[in-house]
Amino acid sequence: MSEIRSKARHRRSRTALAAGVPLALTAAGIMSYGTVFGVGAQSEAAAAGAAAPAWAADTADGFASVNSLGQNGTYGGRGGKTVTVKTLADLEKYATAAEPYVIVVAATIAMNPVGKEIKVQSDKTIVGAGTSGHIVGGGFFLGSGVHNVIIRNLTIRDAYQGVWNDKDHDFDAIQMDGAHHVWIDHNDLRNMADGLIDVRKDTTNVTVSWNKLGNDNKAFGIGWTDNVVTDITIHHNWIRETEQRNPSTDNAAHAHLYNNLLEDVAGTTIKSSYGNYARGKTRMLLENSYFQGMNNPVIKDGTASLVQKGNTFVSTTGRNESGGTAFDPKTYYGYTLDKTADVPGILKSGAGPRSSIGTTAATTAASPKAAAATTLTVAKDGTGQYSTVQAAVNAVPANNPARVVIAVKPGTYRELVKVPSNKPHVTIQGTGGSRRDTTIVYNNASGTPKPGGGTYGTGGSATVAVEADDFQARNLTISNDFDEAANQSLNGHQAVALRTAADKAFLDSVIVEGDQDTLLLDTAAKDRLGRVYMRNSYIVGNVDFIFGRATAVIDGSVITLKKRWNGTSAGYVTAPSTAANRKGILIANSTVNGNVSDRTFHLGRPWHAGGDASLDPQTTVRNTSLSAAIKSTPWTDMSGFSWKDDRFAEYKNTGPGAGPASSDRPHLTDTQATGQEIADWLGDWTPTAS
Repeated sequence: MSEIRSKARHRRSRTALAAGVPLALTAAGIMSYGTVFGVGAQSEAAAAGAAAPAWAADTADGFASVNSLGQNGTYGGRGGKTVTVKTLADLEKYATAAEPYVIVVAATIAMNPVGKEIKVQSDKTIVGAGTSGHIVGGGFFLGSGVHNVIIRNLTIRDAYQGVWNDKDHDFDAIQMDGAHHVWIDHNDLRNMADGLIDVRKDTTNVTVSWNKLGNDNKAFGIGWTDNVVTDITIHHNWIRETEQRNPSTDNAAHAHLYNNLLEDVAGTTIKSSYGNYARGKTRMLLENSYFQGMNNPVIKDGTASLVQKGNTFVSTTGRNESGGTAFDPKTYYGYTLDKTADVPGILKSGAGPRSSIGTTAATTAASPKAAAATTLTVAKDGTGQYSTVQAAVNAVPANNPARVVIAVKPGTYRELVKVPSNKPHVTIQGTGGSRRDTTIVYNNASGTPKPGGGTYGTGGSATVAVEADDFQARNLTISNDFDEAANQSLNGHQAVALRTAADKAFLDSVIVEGDQDTLLLDTAAKDRLGRVYMRNSYIVGNVDFIFGRATAVIDGSVITLKKRWNGTSAGYVTAPSTAANRKGILIANSTVNGNVSDRTFHLGRPWHAGGDASLDPQTTVRNTSLSAAIKSTPWTDMSGFSWKDDRFAEYKNTGPGAGPASSDRPHLTDTQATGQEIADWLGDWTPTAS
């Protein structure tokens, strides 16, 4: 996009915020959930009478499966009624009931007050419906004697109160004090005020598996008692961007950790102080886990025993310790280890909530994503089926009915990649240990001459262009390294790294970097819906570098502001060109930072492409940390169009770049914010890694 647009010919009159921010239709969960049992808080039996799906019969593995304390394994509320909840009142009603329940959470539920922890009673399964079950601003508490509880497939997030190492707000995602037989599985836990998981006061027979734990000061604490009774299994968890307690294990009788991924990404604001820690009289066995970039990856007290087997350490520093004798878990339960080298890929695609859990069997089976995927391999050194990414894309059959994964081995691929509209269900996935290991890069700009004449234009400059629905990118970097300083005579410096012009594009754990116009979130046509969900990712740029008319969510990501080619600090984060009556750009639960001067960047401005006055650009930035680089008046006009006539707002942002509400800085009310959740943007689509 150029910085100067044609002048508007006409502009309708509207109020600044009220007409541009939709009010909530209900308190929570206004989207349609056709894949879950029932509506409201009704029982499964009332919904359809269909056979129970496979997930409903799942039981825990690890120490949660061991018979002890009068409890034979962990199976939660199996055998009780299945209810679907969308409100805090219903969730609390069934979670605290005496009888067993399978509680399907099918909406985003905000805790009130913030920090509230629902006191879960025994014999409960609390499960998210696909990826739609979110608990915001609080979590769950399991007290003394509570047992046989499954907490599964939920996103629990955002009780953060603005203080990093918060001593005043003990707001955890899941806290257990004296509980036993608990299975915590396939959740996404992040951005809480204290810890993500606390296993305290002789809690035992716990298994924590296939979770994502991130963006927090304290990930996972175990112990806080002189008694050496806790038995715990921790496997297949992706712990990233957490400072401490990853986990910290104090006086655990048996702690079995295997096939976990601990990751500290370089260049982010969160730095690990240590990784796995055995304290007191803990006996720990640590197997086939992968440590990337961690400081002090494995440490132990002189009184603890810690045995390591088959772990991998990449770019780690500091202490890496072991000593003493541990135990053989197979005397308690059976398990199978994955190869350590496979752990990053397995967890980045498999940890966290799944669309197949908490939903009906019929819906899952009908989905094209459920079909077996075809994998094509790409390697520059000739060890793959193809040596370029585009060659692998070309090999995908037209109108392919099922997922095709293009697995790209580490390396730098200097090429242009286009996924045409007749090749849906394509995943491009880097297979390295980090996003930086696999890079697709090119250097076209808007004004770059094309071989056949003319220039590429902004959209045509993209290094990777996606025109096919149901596209996914994962664990790689997409870059445009056009050199503005060396091309000052060129007319048109917009240089896109990634362009999406399709529906259901899922960008997971990627880096998209450039300068001007880095990420173009487009649609196939003005009247076509184009949804994009981006999570756990990084976007780098300076001018209008997140722009377009798509309905796009940027969730739990880092937006890095970059100086201009001449060393100056000035720019705009977003430039939406949203069609009227559609959702625009939503930035949530993220961080905006960068090595730029204070008060030099706007959060956004309205792009009325071609002077189209019918457009209604929208950017909402909520629950996000803003650096001092953000201006105190964060929105600005563009090409004769006033931002006040469009839809620009904030909600509960933090950091030195945040500011109070004013006429120049509109904030959503709590009621308005319930209509501007991630689920409102995605509608009937629940993005799932595949």
